[in-house]
Amino acid sequence: MAPPRPSPSSAAAVAAAAPARGWARSAARSAVEAARTARGRRMALRGLAASGPSSRGPLDEAVAAAEERGAPAVLATGGAPEDDEEDEGRGRGLLRWDGFSAWLHCVCVVGFDLELGQAVEVIYPQHSKLTDKEKTNICYLSFPDSNSGCLGDTQFCFRFRQSSGRRVSLHCLLDHYDKDLPVYLKKDPAYFYGYVYFRQVRDKSLKRGYFQKSLVLISKLPYIHFFHTVLKQIAPEYFEKSEPYLEAACNDVDRWPAPVPGKTLHLPIMGVVMKVRIPTCHDKPGTTQIAQLTQQADTHISVILPTVHEVDLFRCFCPVFLHSQMLWELVLLGEPLVVMAPSPSESSETVLALVNCISPLKYFSDFRPYFTIHDSEFKEYTTRTQAPPSVILGVTNPFFAKTLQHWPHIIRIGDLKPAGEIPKQVKVKKLKNLKTLDSKPGVYTSYKPYLNRDEEIIKQLQKGVQQKRPSEAQSVILRRYFLELTQSFIIPLERYVASLMPLQKSISPWKSPPQLRQFLPEEFMKTLEKTGPQLTSRIKGDWIGLYRHFLKSPNFDGWFKTRRKEMTQKLEALHLEVLCEEDLLLWTQKHTEVETVDLVLKLKNKLLQADREHLPVKPDTMEKLRTHIDAIILALPEDLQGILLKTGMT
Repeated sequence: MAPPRPSPSSAAAVAAAAPARGWARSAARSAVEAARTARGRRMALRGLAASGPSSRGPLDEAVAAAEERGAPAVLATGGAPEDDEEDEGRGRGLLRWDGFSAWLHCVCVVGFDLELGQAVEVIYPQHSKLTDKEKTNICYLSFPDSNSGCLGDTQFCFRFRQSSGRRVSLHCLLDHYDKDLPVYLKKDPAYFYGYVYFRQVRDKSLKRGYFQKSLVLISKLPYIHFFHTVLKQIAPEYFEKSEPYLEAACNDVDRWPAPVPGKTLHLPIMGVVMKVRIPTCHDKPGTTQIAQLTQQADTHISVILPTVHEVDLFRCFCPVFLHSQMLWELVLLGEPLVVMAPSPSESSETVLALVNCISPLKYFSDFRPYFTIHDSEFKEYTTRTQAPPSVILGVTNPFFAKTLQHWPHIIRIGDLKPAGEIPKQVKVKKLKNLKTLDSKPGVYTSYKPYLNRDEEIIKQLQKGVQQKRPSEAQSVILRRYFLELTQSFIIPLERYVASLMPLQKSISPWKSPPQLRQFLPEEFMKTLEKTGPQLTSRIKGDWIGLYRHFLKSPNFDGWFKTRRKEMTQKLEALHLEVLCEEDLLLWTQKHTEVETVDLVLKLKNKLLQADREHLPVKPDTMEKLRTHIDAIILALPEDLQGILLKTGMT
């Protein structure tokens, strides 16, 4: 926790931009002195426009550069737009491929070359940028391991690290939609997702005797169910019709509306219209808001998706549902976990189900739905020289049974059965039993759960199996169980963290916003006696021990950093509101020109910060602040007015 900031003097602390204080004062003095001569005016204007704390981000620089060139400030996609060509039919003011890059980074076709092995045959759009390391990862992750024996069509998902040093596209910087997403659906700038449709069929005309090819969608968006549905629509026909069909499909994507959370979107793709709604952070957890199909209004709709990101939870947990609560604990605590499965479909679905089971909490550690021995992080994640990292890996190669034998928690699963069939329940086994490549399915761990097993949920799911309840209905039951378990666990933490917020009456316009109180683990533990999870959960066990372990985990670290940032931004927003209620013009009449200019510059920085950080400020508060700034500037001598009116972005 950062140390408390010293309270500055009443004239100097109107805004909380402490690093900018020295600059603002010297800039204010320079402005006042320089404005007294014509030559000084020009110098002051240049100095104030060019110097100062770097409140202008890359986006501001790009827009300013575009204005200097007399060019429109447009978004950049993965690479240089083709001849800066505008799609006239859309009238959205965007360059060609901006609509596409809001959803996808690129589309790749990966084939098998007898001399090279897997190779990227096509990247579309052609200007999309991928480093050699990224291409190599995509090549190996887009094909099942040879032992998987996936004949026919197979769909799965992978996740890989973005190469370091890659320039962030302006499209990401302009993307305001992320702030309205639930935390577990926000884009991770360091990772790409790959959504794969792999086809392997016999073909005697080819030397290998098989046709093997993958169509891969590369995206920052973790919308697993949505992109798998898109691939089902376009991949089979692409394999028949080749490149022109792919180009037409990408052109359809380019015309899609932006992925705005909370809006019902109609997305046409090759003659089919998909109806989707991306969740928002304001949705009630565990609910779906998608409007139901009506005969009159939606006759053109071909596919309605009730979710964009969820997997079939029960199908994935089916072989291990007796141990689902223990697996929930392992994921919550960020324990190293390996899923050994017969194919990439099973491994990726199971890993994604595990990550999803602690929703609405975000899983903050790394996870790889499908991981191979060729992955660029293979050595990092399999080394025995240090403890296994906090990561969930999905693997299919038998080689990993030996390589990852030292990992503390391993899940071995067989083929996932179709809906309606129940596989034999696997047992918890000692790790020492995982010796051979043909080890039986099971959960191999020495972990002792903190909480007692909830027999009620097991009986409910077993009854559903006996009554042949659809897998979708079983998933709803299991998802609601995990949600209630996670909420029972997190509510006491939320309640305690809310108590760290300073009282609103302690916020002064003439002082920096007050700091949050420090999170004290022992103080939190004392609150559990009266306001712990026993208020909302029937499950007994060592909740205190579970919390102590959680407070040392990456998931707590990520959760608390997110909450602290949100609360700090709330304090900044409240500080702005208090500031707007003051008679700032009266204040300036009692202070020098230097202090007044200092105040104006800081207020302008406050506006920039509110916009840049998306502070939760009411629109009328921002308008009031602009009015205050204009009134103060108009009360200054004309020389200073000209300078100050041109130095801000209000």
